[in-house]
Amino acid sequence: MYDEPLRPQFHFTAQAGWINDPNGLVFFDGVYHMFFQHTPFSTQGSAKWWGHAVSTDLVHWRQVEYAIKPDRLGDIWSGSAAVDWRNTTGLGADTIPPIVAMYTSAGGTAPESEGQPFTQSLAFSADGGTTWQPYAGNPVLGYIANGNRDPRILWHEPTGSWVMALYIDKNDYALFTSPNLKDWTRTCDITIPDTSECPDFFPMPLDGDAGNVKWVFWGANGCYLLGAFDGKVFTPEEGPYRLGSGPHFYAAQTWSDIPPSDGRRIQIAWMNGGEYPGMPFNQQMSFPCALSLRTTPAGVRLCQMPVREIEGLREGTSTHTDLSLASNKPTNVATGELLDIETEIEPGRAKAIVWSFRGNVVRYDAEKRMLSCGGRETPVDLPGRLLRLRILLDRTSLEVFAGEGEAAFHLCFVPDPANTRVEVAAQRGDAHVRSLAVHRLRSAW
Repeated sequence: MYDEPLRPQFHFTAQAGWINDPNGLVFFDGVYHMFFQHTPFSTQGSAKWWGHAVSTDLVHWRQVEYAIKPDRLGDIWSGSAAVDWRNTTGLGADTIPPIVAMYTSAGGTAPESEGQPFTQSLAFSADGGTTWQPYAGNPVLGYIANGNRDPRILWHEPTGSWVMALYIDKNDYALFTSPNLKDWTRTCDITIPDTSECPDFFPMPLDGDAGNVKWVFWGANGCYLLGAFDGKVFTPEEGPYRLGSGPHFYAAQTWSDIPPSDGRRIQIAWMNGGEYPGMPFNQQMSFPCALSLRTTPAGVRLCQMPVREIEGLREGTSTHTDLSLASNKPTNVATGELLDIETEIEPGRAKAIVWSFRGNVVRYDAEKRMLSCGGRETPVDLPGRLLRLRILLDRTSLEVFAGEGEAAFHLCFVPDPANTRVEVAAQRGDAHVRSLAVHRLRSAW
């Protein structure tokens, strides 16, 4: 187990069965909890439970007992979790605050829930996240429209209330507020064009300035709005923009209750659509990333970069400086299936810089200023004419981050075992590699 030919070695996968959306991401007492949409008895997504994994470093995960199972209200679809530090729900025990999860009860998805609509329900843990039980008063929010689902809860300290972002229908979302996670009032409607499902909603300091905070309203495909929030109404000011341009990045969510001493906003996504033929599991998560909100040449944008904890997997590094790339002559710079690569390249007279990672191409078109991978492309300007890339290569995935992470690609692939080469080439002109660090990684399992 965990060393099958197509098993990712530092991206999370379930021991067996299907997974999709990450759910209920919450940090408590030194432990990161990750719940996830899970079909434990099949590699195809059918009946959905909440699987559960824990980690102390976001890299080494241990799958534990299933948290929430289907019931008379429906299968357990996506949602979120947070620590109820003030015990507003009254569900805590002794001095331990409850951890509360809110999820969609997907009525009508199994014979047990036939005739039930989609509603929103609670489950809670009174022992720090070890065991979970549904709230006896479920559902806490009734049917609104069509497939209303994917509640994202957060505590809003200035107003002393809970806030929930909920997908309603088509491109429409809504915000609700509550004093106790049980009684909800609709306060605001939001639309993100060409976007649906799996909202996330959180504040971010601009350029690290805690006195200049914008709120991010996020949809499942990585499109987001930037704006202001007064505790009830979100007012969009910019966007929609998109983070994550690759074909395999969906339903991303950020962790709740990261302590102020850390201060990061950490995100993980489902790398949807990967293929793992013959494996006892199906699908994988992205590697966790720290988000930042930065002023870029294109304007204010969300950026993402792998969390620093990946450095604990490094077991050897090869470095190169002042490496010349002759026109149209590929250079082999590494071999391996588990790599963390950092590089800075001056395109010079080259019309394009082309990387091949085990046959998967990443191309920067210097004339169009476009970065492409997996059949997708996104604009990337080069401050100082310097192309900065960070690349994570796992057995079945490639993640590419440009600059400070303002452009990112997430790609799944079925590898050719005989091809472990990493090559780089300049096309139609010479280029210069200012620096290249290839970190070999060991398995997280």
